Amino acid sequence: MSEPTYYAPEGGLPSQTTLLTDRAVVKEAYTVIPRGVLRDIVTSNLPGWTNTRSWILARPIAGFATTFAQYIVEVSPGGGSTQPEPESGVESVLFLLTGALDVVIEGEKHQLTAGGYAYLPAGASWSVANESDAVASFQWVRKAYEAVEGIPAPKPFAVQEQDIEPTPMPDTDGAWATTRFVDPNDMSHDMHVNIVTFEPGAAIPFAETHVMEHGLYVLEGKAVYRLNDDWVEVEAGDFMWLRAFCPQACYAGGPGKFRYLLYKDVNRQIKLT
Repeated sequence: MSEPTYYAPEGGLPSQTTLLTDRAVVKEAYTVIPRGVLRDIVTSNLPGWTNTRSWILARPIAGFATTFAQYIVEVSPGGGSTQPEPESGVESVLFLLTGALDVVIEGEKHQLTAGGYAYLPAGASWSVANESDAVASFQWVRKAYEAVEGIPAPKPFAVQEQDIEPTPMPDTDGAWATTRFVDPNDMSHDMHVNIVTFEPGAAIPFAETHVMEHGLYVLEGKAVYRLNDDWVEVEAGDFMWLRAFCPQACYAGGPGKFRYLLYKDVNRQIKLT
């Protein structure tokens, strides 16, 4: 299988002649952060990381994400971290967009290339290093793990998404499919980070309205996305946050596949007290 091509920002600044108009929007039910605003001056440095910068796409604040944080992390050659996670109760997913990274999980080394996926449970010992001569960029999704008495915590793992067969959605003849990295019925997991793929012209044919909150990073292609009562054009490199119960649907625009990395919180009872 050929090496996947995913979008990762490179920073820089637009020229002084560039129009200010862009597609960035923040609303009560959703937010769109287009790739054109991921510039040098909006990066963040992270404690404990060397030769690294990040674009923080989502964090828990009033009127925005409530269950997770999501970053794009860019690691230059020789960079990385031996203590990347400062909170013992936080689980993570890493998804490599470009380059190559060595990820050591509980003493076991995994060499990830584009499409590499690592699940890191809360309390796990892990590190990241870029031993190559090229920049590596990855998605980092963090969530406070919600333990349930009698259900064991999930185990760490690392895979390449190219090695996982996508699951077609019912009655779509494969036009809409999901690459699942964990079994949806595995109650140890309280979040899923999957890849959703649409063939050109495929659609979500109804307005999904559900309890899961979403962080959605477009890996490839373009589409028109329905967010609450708006239709919004999105393309590779754009990020969307969708509040719980925000109606959502989309049409894939072609000419190639439309693919995105999708976070959602799952498998837990609603807390009322």
